[in-house]
Amino acid sequence: MVQAGAVRASVSVWNMSMVALVVDDSMLIRYTVCRFLEERGFAVESATNGEEALEVLARVPADLIFTDLQMPKMSGSELITALKSKPETAKVPIIIVARRTSNFDESEKRADFAIYKDINIEEQLAKALDTVLGNASGAQAAGK
Repeated sequence: MVQAGAVRASVSVWNMSMVALVVDDSMLIRYTVCRFLEERGFAVESATNGEEALEVLARVPADLIFTDLQMPKMSGSELITALKSKPETAKVPIIIVARRTSNFDESEKRADFAIYKDINIEEQLAKALDTVLGNASGAQAAGK
């Protein structure tokens, strides 16, 4: 188990002014991921589906995007397609947050990382941030 202090210590190398967008139709998952990111100094925006996420991104550019795949109106896969088609969002790192039982297709190569929301989500979020933001030294400090 990762100790909270160790994970927070690794955050110091991340840009504290980074904006993260969390897209999920589950209020509990949005809250959990948003709280985790805010505790680590991120400014956080949220949306309940891909369509709403694009509206948020028109107002606030994000440095990092967390998205579920199965959502109403516009799925995570459709959102990723839309993001990759625009020069201003094509290179924004994307982390998929999916249920293990969702038959998540791990061949989705357009995302930078994928985690399962039903298995120790906070530990996985810490690992995703370390990996996507290139924080190898933070992972070592956290005992990885």
